[in-house]
Amino acid sequence: MTNHVTTAYNAACKVPGSGLATVMRSLEADPSVPTWHRPYPPRPNFVAEREIRGFADDLMRLLGMLTTLPERLFDGDLDRFCAALGVRGTRAELMKRHAKETPVIFGRADAYHDGNGFKLLEFGIGSDLGGWDWAGEVPRGLLDVPAFAAFAREHGLGYVHTGRETVRTVRETGLAFTGGREPVVAIIEAPGGLGKFGDGVWYKVHRVLRGLGLDLHLGELDELEEKDGKIVLRGMVLDVIWRAIDTEEMVADPRNIELAEPVFRAHESGQVLLWHTLQSNLFGEKGCMALLSDPRYAAGFSAEERRVIDRALPWTRSFQGPATLQAVGMLDDLMARRDTLILKPNNLFGAHGVVAGWEVGPDEWRAALVKGAKEGCVVQERVVPRTEFMVDPATGEETPWQTLWGIFYQPDGYSGAQARVIPADSTQVIGHRSIDKVHTGSVLTY
Repeated sequence: MTNHVTTAYNAACKVPGSGLATVMRSLEADPSVPTWHRPYPPRPNFVAEREIRGFADDLMRLLGMLTTLPERLFDGDLDRFCAALGVRGTRAELMKRHAKETPVIFGRADAYHDGNGFKLLEFGIGSDLGGWDWAGEVPRGLLDVPAFAAFAREHGLGYVHTGRETVRTVRETGLAFTGGREPVVAIIEAPGGLGKFGDGVWYKVHRVLRGLGLDLHLGELDELEEKDGKIVLRGMVLDVIWRAIDTEEMVADPRNIELAEPVFRAHESGQVLLWHTLQSNLFGEKGCMALLSDPRYAAGFSAEERRVIDRALPWTRSFQGPATLQAVGMLDDLMARRDTLILKPNNLFGAHGVVAGWEVGPDEWRAALVKGAKEGCVVQERVVPRTEFMVDPATGEETPWQTLWGIFYQPDGYSGAQARVIPADSTQVIGHRSIDKVHTGSVLTY
């Protein structure tokens, strides 16, 4: 299942004296290239441009369905939509506050390639996601290395620089808001958020996007002031606020809701543009995938849309409350299919709380189903990621790896990709629970 570029790269790495074998190690020493988690894997990931763009086209179709689910399935009733997703109380009210606005299509979807094609694992929609920095900068750094640049020319390799696309999108949106004046943009975290996430995400995003020409600043909610209806950060009147805080952080500390209230008011009165309201977190709920996948809702989609869903999205079902497991034969069916299913809690990310049926015994799987249904979860069909063979620079041997592909999208479509890569014998659930084994990968197309 290995593509011809990967085969050629691995072969070249085995040639004595080849500079390709150590390209990634030399790149690690370049302080200008940001990473999510060091070290790099032995090589980049290669994929046919037509294939990844074809999946991105399917993804954009899915996003169009996703953001119209309330109208398609619930007659526009957001309360019914939230109930179907298991979103309640303060979380629901925060997400619904700006629901009359059209959601901005901007985010990253995570996918595995199963050897035949990409399969969507989760939607990520909103400005509180990471990766906008290194998805383009790692390929850029690679092409500055002579040995790799020569290989890239020979095989016609390229990439989409996600950072540049992000600057273009945010700047154009900001210019429309300001009437043509260069927008002042600030990434805003929760109090203490920059101390928690700054080094890993936001300082790097800030450096890369500001270096690409965006007038971008960093701050926290408690640094903002409201003056004459406008929002001010350290004396600067802001035009665009890039929301880095998510709904869970808001709910966890009611003070954050109080601090955000002036921002919400300013956005509603047209004094500042909130780049992604909390509404986007509603469409990032995992239960949305079940609404797309479950045949009970098939009437809400055209025949062509159903083909896109079936092609790109694994079988997914939602369980919101113990009663949802009581359907005739449902629990028995999930128990019988344990080796082919994975359970994901509704409102967690990065593989937190995930239980892979093939990694646990029957009793633990049953307990996970009962607990998951009580707290709200989805159960999804297992996607086995294709093995990526890479040449170990120390031994010259090919070793197996697996990849979680991050596909970025913006209003006009595909905007680049990243890879989180892990040794194949580690785990098939790539995320924060396996972060000690995750390597910052990169994606180039041919």
